[in-house]
Amino acid sequence: QVQLVESGGGLVQTGGSLRLSCEAFGRTFSSAAMAWFRQAPGKEREFVAASGGVGWSEPTKYADSVKGRFTISRDIDKKMLYLQMVNLQPGDTAVYYCVASDGPIPQTMAGSYAYWGQGTQVTVSS
Repeated sequence: QVQLVESGGGLVQTGGSLRLSCEAFGRTFSSAAMAWFRQAPGKEREFVAASGGVGWSEPTKYADSVKGRFTISRDIDKKMLYLQMVNLQPGDTAVYYCVASDGPIPQTMAGSYAYWGQGTQVTVSS
């Protein structure tokens, strides 16, 4: 059974930093795309960042709202996905979801990802 388990969320002040982690169980996703999405209260789920499968021509992709502040990375051997977030703003407050695909392309549409974690809360206070 495939599971994605996120950790690292919490409460941080404006301008602060957090690193989210996601561990995959049940299979390896080294050749598949993985990504982070988020959903704020009363808003639709939105794309944050994606990492293409190993060897894919476009290794990462970011939403414009997080470019320059968030960095997605992987540790293939440990089956881990990370999201380093700096200069956090109140608008970043949301539940953050780790997701994985069966294909290598780093997509921005939620429907492209078959596997979802349970989410981790990030709250940025002003």
